[in-house]
Amino acid sequence: WHFRQIFGERDPSEETAEEDLISAVEFNEDGTYLATGDRGGRIVIFESSEMDGVPKGNGQTKCLPRYANDASDEKRSAASKVEYRFYCEFQSHEPEFDYLKSLEIEERINGIRWCRGYAGSRCLLSTNDKTIKLWKVYEKTVKLVSDVSHEPGPQGSNAAIAGIAPKSGLTNTDGGTLYPTAATVLRLPRITPHDVIVTAMPKRVYANGHAYHINSIGVNCDGESFLSADDLRVNLWHLGASDTCFNLVDIKPNDMEDLSEVITAAEFHPSACAVFGYSSSKGSVRLADMRARALCDGQAKVFEEAGASRSSFFSEVISSVSDIKFSRDGRHILARDYMSLKLWDVAMERAPVLTLDVHDFLRAKLCELYESDLIFDKFECGWSGDGKLVTGSYHRRVHIFEPDGSSRTSLEADKHATPVVTPLRSPRRGRTPAPEGPIEPQSKILFHSHHPHLDLLAVAATNSLYIYAAAEAGTPVQQRHVTPRGSGGHASIKLACLPAPLSPARGPCNLRLGLARRRTLTQADEPDAPWRLNLACIIQHGG
Repeated sequence: WHFRQIFGERDPSEETAEEDLISAVEFNEDGTYLATGDRGGRIVIFESSEMDGVPKGNGQTKCLPRYANDASDEKRSAASKVEYRFYCEFQSHEPEFDYLKSLEIEERINGIRWCRGYAGSRCLLSTNDKTIKLWKVYEKTVKLVSDVSHEPGPQGSNAAIAGIAPKSGLTNTDGGTLYPTAATVLRLPRITPHDVIVTAMPKRVYANGHAYHINSIGVNCDGESFLSADDLRVNLWHLGASDTCFNLVDIKPNDMEDLSEVITAAEFHPSACAVFGYSSSKGSVRLADMRARALCDGQAKVFEEAGASRSSFFSEVISSVSDIKFSRDGRHILARDYMSLKLWDVAMERAPVLTLDVHDFLRAKLCELYESDLIFDKFECGWSGDGKLVTGSYHRRVHIFEPDGSSRTSLEADKHATPVVTPLRSPRRGRTPAPEGPIEPQSKILFHSHHPHLDLLAVAATNSLYIYAAAEAGTPVQQRHVTPRGSGGHASIKLACLPAPLSPARGPCNLRLGLARRRTLTQADEPDAPWRLNLACIIQHGG
Protein backbone atom coordinates (compact mmCIF):
# COMPACT_ATOMS: atom_id res chain seq x y z
CA TRP A 1 0.00 0.00 0.00
CA HIS A 2 1.14 3.54 -0.64
CA PHE A 3 -0.19 7.04 -0.07
CA ARG A 4 -2.11 8.60 -2.98
CA GLN A 5 -3.98 11.76 -1.98
CA ILE A 6 -4.99 13.95 0.92
CA PHE A 7 -7.86 16.42 1.23
CA GLY A 8 -8.16 18.96 4.04
CA GLU A 9 -4.49 19.02 4.96
CA ARG A 10 -3.74 21.40 7.81
CA ASP A 11 -0.82 22.71 9.78
CA PRO A 12 -0.18 20.55 12.89
CA SER A 13 0.04 23.71 14.97
CA GLU A 14 -3.51 24.72 14.03
CA GLU A 15 -6.40 23.58 16.18
CA THR A 16 -9.16 21.72 14.35
CA ALA A 17 -12.65 23.12 14.71
CA GLU A 18 -15.24 20.73 16.09
CA GLU A 19 -17.61 21.19 13.15
CA ASP A 20 -14.86 20.25 10.66
CA LEU A 21 -14.29 16.74 12.04
CA ILE A 22 -15.31 14.06 9.52
CA SER A 23 -18.05 11.76 10.83
CA ALA A 24 -18.93 9.61 7.78
CA VAL A 25 -17.16 8.28 4.65
CA GLU A 26 -18.78 6.27 1.86
CA PHE A 27 -18.01 5.22 -1.73
CA ASN A 28 -20.91 4.83 -4.15
CA GLU A 29 -21.78 1.51 -5.80
CA ASP A 30 -19.16 1.77 -8.56
CA GLY A 31 -16.57 3.84 -6.71
CA THR A 32 -16.70 6.83 -9.04
CA TYR A 33 -17.88 9.14 -6.26
CA LEU A 34 -16.78 9.44 -2.64
CA ALA A 35 -18.91 11.28 -0.07
CA THR A 36 -17.86 12.56 3.35
CA GLY A 37 -19.97 14.10 6.09
CA ASP A 38 -18.78 16.17 9.04
CA ARG A 39 -20.07 17.33 12.39
CA GLY A 40 -21.14 20.64 10.90
CA GLY A 41 -23.83 18.92 8.80
CA ARG A 42 -21.98 19.39 5.52
CA ILE A 43 -21.51 16.76 2.80
CA VAL A 44 -18.55 16.96 0.44
CA ILE A 45 -18.47 14.75 -2.68
CA PHE A 46 -15.34 13.88 -4.65
CA GLU A 47 -15.31 12.62 -8.23
CA SER A 48 -12.97 9.99 -9.64
CA SER A 49 -10.71 10.61 -12.62
CA GLU A 50 -12.53 7.66 -14.23
CA MET A 51 -15.21 10.22 -15.10
CA ASP A 52 -12.86 12.05 -17.47
CA GLY A 53 -14.35 12.07 -20.93
CA VAL A 54 -17.86 11.25 -19.69
CA PRO A 55 -20.38 13.79 -21.08
CA LYS A 56 -21.50 16.42 -18.61
CA GLY A 57 -24.85 18.08 -18.29
CA ASN A 58 -28.51 17.25 -17.88
CA GLY A 59 -29.52 13.60 -18.24
CA GLN A 60 -26.16 12.29 -19.42
CA THR A 61 -25.73 8.53 -18.89
CA LYS A 62 -22.37 7.62 -17.37
CA CYS A 63 -20.85 4.37 -18.68
CA LEU A 64 -17.77 3.25 -16.76
CA PRO A 65 -15.24 0.43 -17.19
CA ARG A 66 -15.93 -2.82 -15.37
CA TYR A 67 -13.30 -5.02 -13.77
CA ALA A 68 -13.43 -8.80 -13.58
CA ASN A 69 -13.51 -10.27 -10.09
CA ASP A 70 -10.31 -12.24 -10.67
CA ALA A 71 -8.38 -9.50 -12.51
CA SER A 72 -6.32 -8.45 -9.49
CA ASP A 73 -3.41 -7.14 -11.57
CA GLU A 74 -5.76 -5.00 -13.63
CA LYS A 75 -7.39 -3.61 -10.48
CA ARG A 76 -4.06 -2.76 -8.86
CA SER A 77 -2.87 -1.06 -12.02
CA ALA A 78 -6.08 0.96 -12.29
CA ALA A 79 -6.00 1.88 -8.58
CA SER A 80 -2.52 3.36 -8.93
CA LYS A 81 -3.80 5.72 -11.64
CA VAL A 82 -7.15 6.82 -10.24
CA GLU A 83 -7.31 10.21 -8.55
CA TYR A 84 -10.19 12.05 -6.93
CA ARG A 85 -11.07 15.72 -7.20
CA PHE A 86 -13.59 18.01 -5.55
CA TYR A 87 -17.07 17.67 -7.05
CA CYS A 88 -19.56 19.55 -4.86
CA GLU A 89 -20.43 20.55 -1.31
CA PHE A 90 -23.78 21.27 0.29
CA GLN A 91 -25.37 21.70 3.71
CA SER A 92 -27.35 18.58 4.54
CA HIS A 93 -28.60 19.27 8.08
CA GLU A 94 -28.99 22.28 10.31
CA PRO A 95 -29.05 22.37 14.13
CA GLU A 96 -32.55 22.03 15.53
CA PHE A 97 -34.27 22.12 18.90
CA ASP A 98 -37.02 19.80 20.13
CA TYR A 99 -39.21 22.03 22.28
CA LEU A 100 -41.38 19.16 23.56
CA LYS A 101 -38.38 17.32 25.01
CA SER A 102 -36.13 20.36 25.52
CA LEU A 103 -33.48 18.57 23.49
CA GLU A 104 -30.97 20.09 21.11
CA ILE A 105 -30.54 18.13 17.88
CA GLU A 106 -27.05 18.38 16.44
CA GLU A 107 -26.39 18.76 12.74
CA ARG A 108 -23.70 16.07 12.78
CA ILE A 109 -23.88 13.53 9.92
CA ASN A 110 -24.17 10.04 11.45
CA GLY A 111 -24.33 8.07 8.22
CA ILE A 112 -24.27 8.29 4.42
CA ARG A 113 -25.60 5.67 2.01
CA TRP A 114 -25.74 5.93 -1.77
CA CYS A 115 -28.93 4.98 -3.63
CA ARG A 116 -29.71 4.23 -7.24
CA GLY A 117 -29.84 7.34 -9.38
CA TYR A 118 -31.76 8.05 -12.55
CA ALA A 119 -31.28 10.17 -15.68
CA GLY A 120 -27.61 10.69 -14.96
CA SER A 121 -28.15 11.94 -11.39
CA ARG A 122 -26.81 10.54 -8.12
CA CYS A 123 -28.90 9.97 -4.99
CA LEU A 124 -27.77 9.51 -1.42
CA LEU A 125 -29.27 9.23 2.05
CA SER A 126 -27.86 11.22 4.95
CA THR A 127 -28.94 11.27 8.57
CA ASN A 128 -28.27 13.08 11.80
CA ASP A 129 -29.67 12.04 15.18
CA LYS A 130 -33.34 12.43 14.20
CA THR A 131 -33.92 13.19 10.53
CA ILE A 132 -33.06 11.28 7.34
CA LYS A 133 -32.88 13.09 4.00
CA LEU A 134 -32.77 11.85 0.42
CA TRP A 135 -30.61 14.07 -1.79
CA LYS A 136 -30.47 14.22 -5.56
CA VAL A 137 -27.09 15.38 -6.89
CA TYR A 138 -27.09 16.23 -10.56
CA GLU A 139 -25.31 18.33 -13.15
CA LYS A 140 -27.25 21.33 -14.41
CA THR A 141 -26.43 23.10 -17.65
CA VAL A 142 -26.56 26.90 -17.31
CA LYS A 143 -27.76 28.64 -20.49
CA LEU A 144 -27.41 32.33 -21.30
CA VAL A 145 -28.76 34.60 -24.03
CA SER A 146 -25.98 35.12 -26.51
CA ASP A 147 -27.77 37.66 -28.85
CA VAL A 148 -29.95 40.66 -28.09
CA SER A 149 -33.53 40.72 -29.31
CA HIS A 150 -33.04 43.60 -31.77
CA GLU A 151 -30.30 45.73 -33.27
CA PRO A 152 -29.95 49.53 -33.66
CA GLY A 153 -31.02 51.10 -36.95
CA PRO A 154 -28.83 53.07 -39.33
CA GLN A 155 -29.68 56.43 -37.67
CA GLY A 156 -29.04 55.20 -34.13
CA SER A 157 -32.73 54.70 -33.26
CA ASN A 158 -34.27 51.45 -32.15
CA ALA A 159 -35.33 48.97 -34.81
CA ALA A 160 -38.97 48.49 -35.49
CA ILE A 161 -40.89 45.44 -36.36
CA ALA A 162 -40.43 44.72 -40.03
CA GLY A 163 -43.39 45.37 -42.26
CA ILE A 164 -45.25 47.73 -39.90
CA ALA A 165 -45.42 51.34 -41.06
CA PRO A 166 -45.34 54.26 -38.63
CA LYS A 167 -48.71 55.60 -37.55
CA SER A 168 -49.32 59.29 -37.88
CA GLY A 169 -50.16 61.34 -34.81
CA LEU A 170 -48.30 59.07 -32.36
CA THR A 171 -45.48 60.97 -30.73
CA ASN A 172 -43.38 60.45 -27.65
CA THR A 173 -42.81 62.87 -24.80
CA ASP A 174 -40.04 64.84 -26.53
CA GLY A 175 -42.08 65.42 -29.67
CA GLY A 176 -40.45 62.80 -31.88
CA THR A 177 -42.24 60.04 -33.72
CA LEU A 178 -42.89 56.85 -31.81
CA TYR A 179 -41.61 54.59 -34.63
CA PRO A 180 -38.21 54.96 -36.29
CA THR A 181 -37.91 55.92 -39.91
CA ALA A 182 -35.67 53.00 -40.89
CA ALA A 183 -36.62 49.52 -39.74
CA THR A 184 -34.50 46.42 -39.67
CA VAL A 185 -35.44 42.77 -39.37
CA LEU A 186 -36.01 41.59 -35.79
CA ARG A 187 -33.57 38.92 -34.57
CA LEU A 188 -34.95 36.40 -32.10
CA PRO A 189 -32.89 35.71 -28.93
CA ARG A 190 -30.58 32.73 -29.04
CA ILE A 191 -29.80 30.71 -25.86
CA THR A 192 -26.51 28.83 -25.73
CA PRO A 193 -24.96 26.59 -23.01
CA HIS A 194 -22.62 28.57 -20.84
CA ASP A 195 -21.48 26.30 -17.98
CA VAL A 196 -22.25 23.08 -16.10
CA ILE A 197 -22.80 23.33 -12.35
CA VAL A 198 -23.46 20.62 -9.76
CA THR A 199 -26.64 21.02 -7.75
CA ALA A 200 -27.92 19.13 -4.71
CA MET A 201 -31.65 19.08 -4.08
CA PRO A 202 -33.55 17.37 -1.23
CA LYS A 203 -36.13 14.97 -2.66
CA ARG A 204 -37.53 13.49 0.57
CA VAL A 205 -37.30 14.20 4.30
CA TYR A 206 -37.98 11.22 6.57
CA ALA A 207 -38.71 12.73 9.99
CA ASN A 208 -40.47 11.77 13.23
CA GLY A 209 -39.67 8.08 12.85
CA HIS A 210 -37.36 7.68 15.83
CA ALA A 211 -37.64 8.71 19.44
CA TYR A 212 -33.96 7.99 20.09
CA HIS A 213 -30.77 8.83 18.27
CA ILE A 214 -30.32 7.17 14.87
CA ASN A 215 -27.08 5.16 14.76
CA SER A 216 -27.20 3.56 11.30
CA ILE A 217 -29.04 3.37 7.99
CA GLY A 218 -28.90 0.70 5.29
CA VAL A 219 -30.22 0.57 1.72
CA ASN A 220 -31.99 -2.55 0.48
CA CYS A 221 -30.71 -4.38 -2.59
CA ASP A 222 -34.09 -3.91 -4.30
CA GLY A 223 -33.35 -0.18 -4.52
CA GLU A 224 -36.79 0.75 -3.21
CA SER A 225 -36.50 0.66 0.58
CA PHE A 226 -34.06 1.26 3.42
CA LEU A 227 -33.90 0.69 7.15
CA SER A 228 -32.90 2.96 10.00
CA ALA A 229 -31.98 1.96 13.53
CA ASP A 230 -31.87 3.75 16.86
CA ASP A 231 -31.16 2.43 20.34
CA LEU A 232 -34.42 0.49 20.68
CA ARG A 233 -36.07 0.20 17.25
CA VAL A 234 -35.40 -0.68 13.62
CA ASN A 235 -37.75 0.89 11.05
CA LEU A 236 -38.34 0.12 7.38
CA TRP A 237 -38.93 3.01 4.97
CA HIS A 238 -39.91 3.22 1.32
CA LEU A 239 -37.87 5.73 -0.63
CA GLY A 240 -41.00 7.15 -2.25
CA ALA A 241 -43.00 7.60 1.00
CA SER A 242 -41.60 9.89 3.66
CA ASP A 243 -44.73 10.16 5.79
CA THR A 244 -44.86 6.55 7.06
CA CYS A 245 -42.56 3.73 8.12
CA PHE A 246 -42.93 0.15 9.34
CA ASN A 247 -41.46 -1.07 12.61
CA LEU A 248 -39.33 -4.22 12.22
CA VAL A 249 -37.66 -4.55 15.63
CA ASP A 250 -38.74 -3.12 18.96
CA ILE A 251 -36.83 -4.14 22.08
CA LYS A 252 -38.20 -1.42 24.35
CA PRO A 253 -39.44 -3.03 27.60
CA ASN A 254 -42.60 -2.00 29.37
CA ASP A 255 -40.51 -0.72 32.24
CA MET A 256 -37.34 1.11 31.20
CA GLU A 257 -35.64 -0.10 34.38
CA ASP A 258 -35.65 -3.58 32.83
CA LEU A 259 -33.66 -2.42 29.82
CA SER A 260 -30.55 -4.58 29.50
CA GLU A 261 -29.32 -3.95 25.95
CA VAL A 262 -29.61 -1.52 23.06
CA ILE A 263 -29.31 -1.78 19.29
CA THR A 264 -25.97 -0.54 17.99
CA ALA A 265 -26.07 -1.12 14.20
CA ALA A 266 -28.25 -2.55 11.44
CA GLU A 267 -27.56 -3.61 7.85
CA PHE A 268 -29.46 -5.19 4.95
CA HIS A 269 -28.31 -8.42 3.29
CA PRO A 270 -26.51 -7.63 -0.01
CA SER A 271 -28.64 -9.98 -2.16
CA ALA A 272 -31.67 -11.16 -0.12
CA CYS A 273 -33.99 -8.17 0.15
CA ALA A 274 -36.04 -9.71 3.00
CA VAL A 275 -33.06 -10.47 5.28
CA PHE A 276 -31.30 -7.98 7.53
CA GLY A 277 -28.99 -8.09 10.52
CA TYR A 278 -28.60 -5.97 13.63
CA SER A 279 -26.22 -5.98 16.59
CA SER A 280 -26.62 -5.22 20.27
CA SER A 281 -24.59 -3.89 23.15
CA LYS A 282 -24.34 -7.41 24.63
CA GLY A 283 -22.00 -8.51 21.85
CA SER A 284 -24.55 -10.48 19.83
CA VAL A 285 -25.52 -10.24 16.16
CA ARG A 286 -29.02 -11.20 15.05
CA LEU A 287 -30.15 -12.18 11.57
CA ALA A 288 -33.87 -11.74 10.81
CA ASP A 289 -36.17 -12.51 7.88
CA MET A 290 -39.13 -10.24 7.21
CA ARG A 291 -40.97 -13.08 5.46
CA ALA A 292 -41.17 -15.13 8.68
CA ARG A 293 -42.84 -12.57 10.88
CA ALA A 294 -43.86 -8.93 10.80
CA LEU A 295 -42.07 -8.04 14.06
CA CYS A 296 -38.65 -9.64 13.79
CA ASP A 297 -37.24 -9.07 17.27
CA GLY A 298 -38.40 -12.47 18.56
CA GLN A 299 -37.65 -14.62 15.50
CA ALA A 300 -34.00 -14.11 14.73
CA LYS A 301 -30.83 -16.11 14.28
CA VAL A 302 -28.45 -15.16 17.09
CA PHE A 303 -24.67 -15.12 16.63
CA GLU A 304 -23.08 -14.94 20.04
CA GLU A 305 -19.87 -16.42 21.34
CA ALA A 306 -20.63 -19.09 23.93
CA GLY A 307 -19.13 -18.59 27.36
CA ALA A 308 -18.20 -14.96 26.75
CA SER A 309 -16.49 -13.52 29.79
CA ARG A 310 -18.48 -11.05 31.88
CA SER A 311 -16.19 -11.13 34.89
CA SER A 312 -14.77 -7.62 34.94
CA PHE A 313 -16.50 -4.28 35.30
CA PHE A 314 -15.66 -3.34 31.71
CA SER A 315 -16.57 -6.65 30.08
CA GLU A 316 -19.99 -5.55 28.88
CA VAL A 317 -18.65 -2.24 27.59
CA ILE A 318 -15.81 -3.68 25.52
CA SER A 319 -17.98 -6.52 24.17
CA SER A 320 -20.57 -4.13 22.68
CA VAL A 321 -20.66 -4.47 18.89
CA SER A 322 -20.19 -1.07 17.26
CA ASP A 323 -20.59 -2.04 13.58
CA ILE A 324 -21.51 -4.98 11.35
CA LYS A 325 -21.01 -5.54 7.62
CA PHE A 326 -22.10 -8.37 5.32
CA SER A 327 -19.64 -9.86 2.86
CA ARG A 328 -20.37 -9.29 -0.82
CA ASP A 329 -21.79 -12.80 -1.22
CA GLY A 330 -23.78 -12.55 2.03
CA ARG A 331 -22.28 -15.71 3.53
CA HIS A 332 -20.32 -13.97 6.31
CA ILE A 333 -20.91 -11.17 8.80
CA LEU A 334 -18.07 -8.99 10.07
CA ALA A 335 -18.61 -7.58 13.58
CA ARG A 336 -16.43 -5.05 15.39
CA ASP A 337 -16.32 -4.57 19.13
CA TYR A 338 -13.89 -2.43 21.09
CA MET A 339 -11.17 -5.05 21.41
CA SER A 340 -11.50 -7.35 18.43
CA LEU A 341 -12.82 -8.06 14.97
CA LYS A 342 -14.98 -11.17 14.57
CA LEU A 343 -15.96 -13.01 11.41
CA TRP A 344 -19.18 -15.04 11.56
CA ASP A 345 -20.49 -17.64 9.13
CA VAL A 346 -24.25 -17.26 8.69
CA ALA A 347 -24.56 -21.06 8.79
CA MET A 348 -22.81 -21.40 12.19
CA GLU A 349 -24.07 -19.55 15.25
CA ARG A 350 -22.07 -21.12 18.07
CA ALA A 351 -18.70 -19.41 17.46
CA PRO A 352 -17.00 -17.04 15.03
CA VAL A 353 -14.81 -18.60 12.36
CA LEU A 354 -12.13 -15.97 12.96
CA THR A 355 -11.30 -13.61 15.82
CA LEU A 356 -8.66 -10.93 15.34
CA ASP A 357 -7.33 -8.93 18.27
CA VAL A 358 -7.07 -5.23 17.48
CA HIS A 359 -6.69 -3.53 20.87
CA ASP A 360 -5.32 -6.32 23.02
CA PHE A 361 -2.56 -4.02 24.30
CA LEU A 362 -5.23 -1.80 25.93
CA ARG A 363 -6.52 -4.39 28.41
CA ALA A 364 -4.23 -3.03 31.11
CA LYS A 365 -5.46 0.55 30.50
CA LEU A 366 -9.23 0.08 30.71
CA CYS A 367 -9.54 2.28 33.80
CA GLU A 368 -7.79 5.16 32.07
CA LEU A 369 -9.88 4.68 28.95
CA TYR A 370 -13.07 4.69 31.01
CA GLU A 371 -12.16 7.94 32.75
CA SER A 372 -11.41 9.62 29.42
CA ASP A 373 -14.53 8.12 27.72
CA LEU A 374 -12.35 6.60 25.01
CA ILE A 375 -13.68 3.15 25.91
CA PHE A 376 -17.01 4.19 24.32
CA ASP A 377 -15.49 4.89 20.88
CA LYS A 378 -17.39 3.23 18.03
CA PHE A 379 -15.03 1.84 15.40
CA GLU A 380 -16.33 0.89 11.98
CA CYS A 381 -15.40 -2.22 10.02
CA GLY A 382 -15.54 -3.06 6.34
CA TRP A 383 -14.66 -5.36 3.47
CA SER A 384 -12.31 -4.70 0.61
CA GLY A 385 -13.16 -5.68 -2.94
CA ASP A 386 -11.06 -8.87 -2.69
CA GLY A 387 -12.39 -9.91 0.74
CA LYS A 388 -9.85 -8.36 3.14
CA LEU A 389 -11.04 -7.13 6.54
CA VAL A 390 -10.57 -3.45 7.37
CA THR A 391 -10.97 -1.59 10.66
CA GLY A 392 -9.57 1.46 12.45
CA SER A 393 -7.58 1.94 15.62
CA TYR A 394 -5.74 4.56 17.66
CA HIS A 395 -2.49 6.36 16.82
CA ARG A 396 -4.01 7.31 13.41
CA ARG A 397 -3.79 3.70 12.20
CA VAL A 398 -6.05 1.49 10.14
CA HIS A 399 -5.52 -2.28 9.95
CA ILE A 400 -6.11 -4.50 6.91
CA PHE A 401 -6.31 -8.22 7.73
CA GLU A 402 -6.05 -11.10 5.32
CA PRO A 403 -9.26 -13.18 5.12
CA ASP A 404 -7.53 -16.16 6.74
CA GLY A 405 -5.96 -14.03 9.48
CA SER A 406 -2.41 -14.83 8.35
CA SER A 407 -1.12 -11.25 8.30
CA ARG A 408 -2.02 -7.68 9.10
CA THR A 409 -1.09 -4.49 7.24
CA SER A 410 -1.09 -1.31 9.33
CA LEU A 411 -1.44 2.06 7.60
CA GLU A 412 -0.86 5.32 9.41
CA ALA A 413 -2.76 8.44 8.34
CA ASP A 414 0.35 10.35 7.33
CA LYS A 415 1.81 11.22 3.93
CA HIS A 416 5.28 10.00 4.86
CA ALA A 417 4.39 6.92 6.90
CA THR A 418 5.26 3.45 5.59
CA PRO A 419 2.85 0.49 5.85
CA VAL A 420 3.90 -2.19 8.32
CA VAL A 421 3.09 -5.84 7.48
CA THR A 422 2.96 -8.19 10.46
CA PRO A 423 2.49 -11.96 10.10
CA LEU A 424 0.02 -13.48 12.54
CA ARG A 425 0.90 -17.06 13.39
CA SER A 426 -2.61 -17.64 14.68
CA PRO A 427 -5.59 -15.33 15.16
CA ARG A 428 -5.38 -15.57 18.95
CA ARG A 429 -1.63 -15.72 19.37
CA GLY A 430 -0.85 -12.92 16.95
CA ARG A 431 -1.24 -10.00 19.33
CA THR A 432 -1.10 -6.40 18.25
CA PRO A 433 2.10 -4.77 19.53
CA ALA A 434 1.60 -1.79 21.79
CA PRO A 435 2.27 1.49 19.92
CA GLU A 436 4.51 4.04 21.54
CA GLY A 437 3.13 7.13 23.23
CA PRO A 438 -0.16 7.92 25.00
CA ILE A 439 -3.54 7.60 23.32
CA GLU A 440 -4.89 10.98 22.20
CA PRO A 441 -8.59 11.53 21.46
CA GLN A 442 -7.77 13.06 18.06
CA SER A 443 -5.64 10.08 17.00
CA LYS A 444 -8.45 7.57 16.50
CA ILE A 445 -9.54 6.33 13.07
CA LEU A 446 -13.26 5.65 13.33
CA PHE A 447 -14.46 6.09 9.75
CA HIS A 448 -13.16 4.61 6.52
CA SER A 449 -14.47 3.13 3.28
CA HIS A 450 -13.00 0.76 0.72
CA HIS A 451 -13.54 1.07 -3.03
CA PRO A 452 -16.06 -1.61 -4.14
CA HIS A 453 -13.87 -2.81 -7.03
CA LEU A 454 -10.36 -1.33 -6.87
CA ASP A 455 -7.73 -1.54 -4.13
CA LEU A 456 -8.38 2.00 -2.89
CA LEU A 457 -8.98 2.89 0.75
CA ALA A 458 -10.35 6.21 2.04
CA VAL A 459 -9.50 6.99 5.67
CA ALA A 460 -10.86 9.90 7.73
CA ALA A 461 -8.46 11.37 10.32
CA THR A 462 -9.92 14.39 12.17
CA ASN A 463 -10.72 16.86 9.34
CA SER A 464 -8.47 15.24 6.70
CA LEU A 465 -9.27 12.53 4.17
CA TYR A 466 -6.45 10.18 3.13
CA ILE A 467 -6.62 7.90 0.10
CA TYR A 468 -4.33 4.86 -0.20
CA ALA A 469 -3.82 2.49 -3.12
CA ALA A 470 -2.38 -1.01 -3.20
CA ALA A 471 0.99 -1.30 -4.90
CA GLU A 472 1.24 -3.50 -7.95
CA ALA A 473 2.79 -6.95 -7.48
CA GLY A 474 6.51 -6.95 -8.14
CA THR A 475 6.83 -3.17 -8.02
CA PRO A 476 10.54 -2.21 -7.93
CA VAL A 477 11.66 -0.45 -4.80
CA GLN A 478 13.56 2.78 -5.28
CA GLN A 479 17.18 2.47 -4.25
CA ARG A 480 18.04 4.69 -1.30
CA HIS A 481 21.41 5.76 0.07
CA VAL A 482 21.69 6.78 3.70
CA THR A 483 24.50 7.84 5.97
CA PRO A 484 24.00 6.70 9.58
CA ARG A 485 24.18 9.45 12.15
CA GLY A 486 27.50 9.57 13.91
CA SER A 487 29.27 7.74 11.10
CA GLY A 488 31.52 9.27 8.51
CA GLY A 489 31.31 6.30 6.18
CA HIS A 490 28.83 5.56 3.46
CA ALA A 491 26.11 2.97 3.92
CA SER A 492 23.39 1.89 1.54
CA ILE A 493 20.44 -0.44 1.47
CA LYS A 494 19.83 -1.96 -1.94
CA LEU A 495 16.76 -3.99 -2.83
CA ALA A 496 15.94 -5.34 -6.25
CA CYS A 497 12.26 -6.14 -5.85
CA LEU A 498 9.77 -7.07 -3.15
CA PRO A 499 8.09 -10.46 -3.65
CA ALA A 500 4.33 -10.37 -3.79
CA PRO A 501 3.01 -11.42 -1.44
CA LEU A 502 5.75 -11.42 1.18
CA SER A 503 5.90 -14.68 3.08
CA PRO A 504 8.47 -16.46 5.30
CA ALA A 505 8.20 -19.37 2.89
CA ARG A 506 9.81 -17.24 0.20
CA GLY A 507 13.23 -17.76 1.80
CA PRO A 508 15.89 -15.41 3.12
CA CYS A 509 16.03 -11.69 2.72
CA ASN A 510 19.36 -10.10 1.84
CA LEU A 511 20.41 -6.77 3.31
CA ARG A 512 23.57 -5.28 1.86
CA LEU A 513 25.05 -2.61 4.09
CA GLY A 514 28.00 -0.77 2.58
CA LEU A 515 30.14 -2.57 0.05
CA ALA A 516 31.91 -5.20 2.13
CA ARG A 517 29.50 -6.47 4.80
CA ARG A 518 26.66 -8.86 3.92
CA ARG A 519 24.33 -10.75 6.18
CA THR A 520 21.41 -13.06 5.46
CA LEU A 521 18.43 -12.98 7.82
CA THR A 522 16.29 -16.10 8.01
CA GLN A 523 13.72 -17.49 10.39
CA ALA A 524 16.50 -19.33 12.21
CA ASP A 525 17.97 -16.03 13.46
CA GLU A 526 14.87 -15.13 15.46
CA PRO A 527 12.55 -18.11 15.65
CA ASP A 528 10.11 -16.41 18.01
CA ALA A 529 9.74 -13.17 16.05
CA PRO A 530 8.74 -12.20 12.50
CA TRP A 531 11.69 -12.43 10.12
CA ARG A 532 10.83 -9.31 8.18
CA LEU A 533 12.30 -5.91 8.96
CA ASN A 534 10.71 -2.55 8.44
CA LEU A 535 13.21 -1.23 5.90
CA ALA A 536 11.68 2.23 5.88
CA CYS A 537 12.30 2.56 9.62
CA ILE A 538 15.90 1.48 9.14
CA ILE A 539 16.38 4.16 6.51
CA GLN A 540 14.53 6.81 8.49
CA HIS A 541 16.52 6.24 11.68
CA GLY A 542 19.88 6.08 9.95
CA GLY A 543 20.38 2.31 9.93
